[in-house]
Amino acid sequence: MSHRAVVEGLNFHYGTFQALKDVNLAIADRQVTALIGPSGCGKSTLLRCFNRMHDLYPGNRYEGRIQLYPENLNIVGDEVDPMQIRLRIGMVFQKPNPFPKSIFDNVASGLLIRGISNRKVVAERVELALRQAALWDEVKDRLNQSAYGLSGGQQQRLCIARALAPNPEMILFDEPTSALDPIATARIEELVDELRRDYTIVIVTHNMQQAARISNFTAFMHLGHMVEYGSTLEFFTNPKNEKTHEYITGRFG
Repeated sequence: MSHRAVVEGLNFHYGTFQALKDVNLAIADRQVTALIGPSGCGKSTLLRCFNRMHDLYPGNRYEGRIQLYPENLNIVGDEVDPMQIRLRIGMVFQKPNPFPKSIFDNVASGLLIRGISNRKVVAERVELALRQAALWDEVKDRLNQSAYGLSGGQQQRLCIARALAPNPEMILFDEPTSALDPIATARIEELVDELRRDYTIVIVTHNMQQAARISNFTAFMHLGHMVEYGSTLEFFTNPKNEKTHEYITGRFG
């Protein structure tokens, strides 16, 4: 099994507060890795390291490495351009966050940053991304209308299409269904299952049942530490760490 990224000795500080402590983790290529743990354990902090989202705020700093393969690039290295990393590693947030633009322009936004301006190419890529996000048939007749006219579930699939359009290698999902109803949640889970064929996916979820349903690998975090990581089946049926066992049986968190 090949890896798309490997986290090595990663520490992360919000100012003087250390949120991640010597985290090590291998992310399998074209598989779904779930990050679980109680609130404040560091799972969203770790996720946002993968596309340098923390650089948007002053006083944050990384120590250690996240190696992106095959070129063995350290994502959190000072010499790396965070904007280029964000095009290669897309992100979908907890609440749908479409731009105040048309449906078409939302999806096209990353292509323009990549320097793709040929109208025919842009239109083809937008259609492909909307099809990959299982949204094309619902919006193809209103591409020039505001994205705010879509339902919550449709807006989240639009944000997935926006992340897919620049053709990333990895997609990060930060609790992508926590603001959605059960039907919209099921659509997103089906979509994640389809996307794993072409993309490496890392998903933060507070829902252990969701992690068990959609991930190949599960990592459990607590107080900034990586407690346990393994195949999802093994993780939930035969956890190696007592703290993991306590968490998945509901004794804390």
